[in-house]
Amino acid sequence: MAQPTYSFVIPALNEEEVLGELHRRLSRVAERLDGAAEFILVDDGSTDGTAELATELHAGDPRFKLVKLSRNFGHQFAISAGLDFAGGEAIVIMDADLQDPPELIPELAERWRQGCEVVHAVRTHRAGETRFKRRTAAVFYRLLRRLTKVEMPLDAGDFRLVDRRIAEIVSNMPEPDRYLRGMFAWVGFRQSSVTYERSARTAGVTKFSLAKMIRFAIDGLISFSTVPLRIILALGFAIAALAFAAGIAAIVLKLVGAFTVPGWASLAVALSLFSGIQFIVLGTIGLYVGRIYAQGKRRPLYLVDRAVGFDESDRQAVSVASGSASEPTASSAN
Repeated sequence: MAQPTYSFVIPALNEEEVLGELHRRLSRVAERLDGAAEFILVDDGSTDGTAELATELHAGDPRFKLVKLSRNFGHQFAISAGLDFAGGEAIVIMDADLQDPPELIPELAERWRQGCEVVHAVRTHRAGETRFKRRTAAVFYRLLRRLTKVEMPLDAGDFRLVDRRIAEIVSNMPEPDRYLRGMFAWVGFRQSSVTYERSARTAGVTKFSLAKMIRFAIDGLISFSTVPLRIILALGFAIAALAFAAGIAAIVLKLVGAFTVPGWASLAVALSLFSGIQFIVLGTIGLYVGRIYAQGKRRPLYLVDRAVGFDESDRQAVSVASGSASEPTASSAN
């Protein structure tokens, strides 16, 4: 197969219901592009027939390829695996659920042809999502942008097109706690945005629970900002000042004879309050220290169970899969 111009990196978790429609729409979009395309589905530990159906699609269309991870490593790591395997000069990242419309890709490609190295797809409407999710997402993106020094486009998810040079830069970033939306914005270079209305899922259910959303938000904030540390430092100074003022007040009251023995209830409340604050402070510091610890172990970002559709001429596949599609292999982004 000729070297593709465009690589589509598509992380998937239990998406067998939508793969047929995904392949159909991707094929139609590929006909509108000005170069050859490949579709790389990264199976992030699915327990349904996603991998088997992807293998069948490859048998009928060699452009459709599969990278099956050994277990569920997470959405951001599945994208990282796809970036390592991608052989195109332009790499499109999109989810498999078709909430990211493939029909927008020619417009992203046109911006790339005009010289943009990162083209973000920015959502103006999010169909099929609860009001709570829409509002919390809007608040989070605006808060993150305010607290960091990185100009992250508001309301942009993982749907974007990146130049190969940018993909290789991001792949070589060693941090194991990956917030790719911020990483692609952090690299700089020439970036632009294209707006679109996000559709509801074509089939299946979301795999992004509230707990995963919270962890993802924490990863994004801590990966790109030290503001939480500065906040708890300021909080510590404020509490120390209040304690000092309370001590002075107690001495003055004692000297003027107005001092009364305080009740145990108020003392218990104060101790509980300050103990809770201490746990918050230690927990916040622990999140940063934990990331240092995880990076120090230098474990691979993901493990590949098998890769279908790649051969020895595929540079990224050779660097990751080490030649055997039947044996589990390790890989990292560095």
